[in-house]
Amino acid sequence: MRIGCPREIKNREYRVGLTPESAKELVKHGHEVWVETEAGTGIGASDQEYEAAGAKIHPDPAILFAECEMIVKVKEPQPEERAMLREGQILYTYLHLAPDPEQTADLVKSGVTAIAYETVTDEGGTLPLLKPMSQVAGRMSIQAGATALEKAHGGRGVLLGGVPGVMPGKVIVIGGGVVGFNAAQMASGLGADVTILDRNPDVLERVGTHFESRAKTRFSNHANLEESVCEADLIIGAVLIPGAAAPKLVTRDMLRCMKPGAVLVDVAIDQGGCFETSHPTTHDDPTFVVDGIVHYCVANMPGAVSRTSTYALNNVTLPHALRIADLGWKEAMRTDPHLAQGLNVYDHRVTYPAVAEELGYDLLPLAEALA
Repeated sequence: MRIGCPREIKNREYRVGLTPESAKELVKHGHEVWVETEAGTGIGASDQEYEAAGAKIHPDPAILFAECEMIVKVKEPQPEERAMLREGQILYTYLHLAPDPEQTADLVKSGVTAIAYETVTDEGGTLPLLKPMSQVAGRMSIQAGATALEKAHGGRGVLLGGVPGVMPGKVIVIGGGVVGFNAAQMASGLGADVTILDRNPDVLERVGTHFESRAKTRFSNHANLEESVCEADLIIGAVLIPGAAAPKLVTRDMLRCMKPGAVLVDVAIDQGGCFETSHPTTHDDPTFVVDGIVHYCVANMPGAVSRTSTYALNNVTLPHALRIADLGWKEAMRTDPHLAQGLNVYDHRVTYPAVAEELGYDLLPLAEALA
């Protein structure tokens, strides 16, 4: 199979779909790998490294989209990229379609076979291709929140860890999954006063056992959430419903009881955000203020630590890329039902239930798509 890896063109996106090491693995399996010129610059990988791995370098992304059977990316294709996708081509990347009707419409129109990293599952029902970026984003959320809390950045002027004789900052983590767990690790490591909210008793028991006295746990209902929000210096929104839009858990009304200069970090912004007042921002202009509350809503947080993120991502995406290339996507999915959960669009139809329901498409059942 001929596999194309274009340079990412989304604002401040420095990651790349394939590392030179991943390209070499695909070449070793007998496949062709075409990489756009300087695609790996953001992770410190030169064109020469890709060539040494056996890849071919092309200056024009249009050639990759026109000639390659599978396109491997990181972020969802931008409008100019979607215009180049074609019937029967495989697109393997993060998509986050539920909150993005324009992208979904373009993919359906193109006839592309779109496989989304974020909906591939594993034996435990978790999302292994989302996990490394969730780990990165969770850890980064505390760095970003700590910076936003500085007075010069519009925050309350609170040091999360405090100092002897001065109370630490209060950090509320909404959601005890991968993002929330990693955020709590970083916040507790800094010495902050950390509380994790979740609705799942098993999750609360797991994080409670892990953190012991370093973080508190609290069941997430409306009363507890509202009380926690009012007390917080920093709130991390870490709630995910696989493939669907995130629920709006913190309303605009709740902001009124918050301390002026407190910070909201919405890690769920890729899925529409879990704060009512959120809208996507970029690394160039990461924050905005609503009712005196600082919002950090960068939609591609892991892109800022591109080398770490790309290698972490390739560790989990490459095995599936190899399987798709070796067997063809249909056979790969027939033999691996967890990979099959990644299919979101095929043959001008939406195949993922949560996306079809959210955006009003008639669902093409997975069994029919793989028949």
